[in-house]
Order: sequence, then structure tokens, then C-alpha cells
Amino acid sequence: MTEVSSTKVQHEDGKPRLEIHRIYLKDVSFETPNSPAVFQDLQDPEIDMQINTEIKSIDKDLYEITLILMVTAKQNGKVVFLVEAHQAGLFTVQGFDHEKTGELLGGYCPNTLYPFARMVVTSMVSKGGFPQILLAPVNFDLLHQKHLQDVRKNP
Repeated sequence: MTEVSSTKVQHEDGKPRLEIHRIYLKDVSFETPNSPAVFQDLQDPEIDMQINTEIKSIDKDLYEITLILMVTAKQNGKVVFLVEAHQAGLFTVQGFDHEKTGELLGGYCPNTLYPFARMVVTSMVSKGGFPQILLAPVNFDLLHQKHLQDVRKNP
């Protein structure tokens, strides 16, 4: 289990606080529905990655953030492999205004979780007998801002 404990960001006046309590793997699955046939003519499969973030309030100022990565590889219309990883973390976000809290929960926290989730996906693909997969970096701050713009356009 990967654990990060008590990383704190605190202003001098002692009010705003961001704390990482724990980072953990909540769920993972790996499928190769067309094996062993996919290994006979494996070329460069088409990779699709879907990302979702779930924010759950656990207690006052305590949140569980779950980053969900679904990576699907297809070749000639057939699924080569499918990996789904739910990487989660417990974060205290306290003393920030509503907008800044949203930025931290929607941007900073997923940015913190992504390297762990990417490592899980890479490991699962390799253990499944496939060549290493390198997932591109993701800017969750930018994705969060885009999400807010979309919500404002379509309330």
C-alpha cells in the first residue's frame, strides 16, 4: 500500500490548511477479453483513456477524492486490454473560500493522485504481458476550469 501522511500547507495566520492524510488504491481491474488470440498478432493498439474524479465529503473539511482511470487498448476493433484503477486519497481542506476549496478538490488533489494511478495502470498492463504503456501527463487544474465553464454555460 502506498501511503502519504500529514503533508501540510498552512498560512502563517494558521487558518487555511491543506493536509494529505492517506493515498490508497481503492479498486483496480484488468481484463484481456480476447486473450490469448491478441498476442498472436499484437501491433500498436489504439489507446483510449477516460478520466473521472469523485469528491466525497467524509466529515467537516475532510474529503475522499477518487481518481478513476479507464484505459482501453483496441486493435482491429477488438479489445486488447482494459484497465480500470480507482486511486483515492483523504484530504483536509480547511479555511479556504468556496472557490479555492473547489480548485483544490478539483485540481490539486487529482494532480496529487494521478502519478499513483498512472503507476498502477502501467504495472497492470506490464503484468498482463503487454509492452509498457506511458500515459501522458494531465493538467487537472485546467480540466477543473473547463468543467466550471461548462457548468456555467449549461446550468
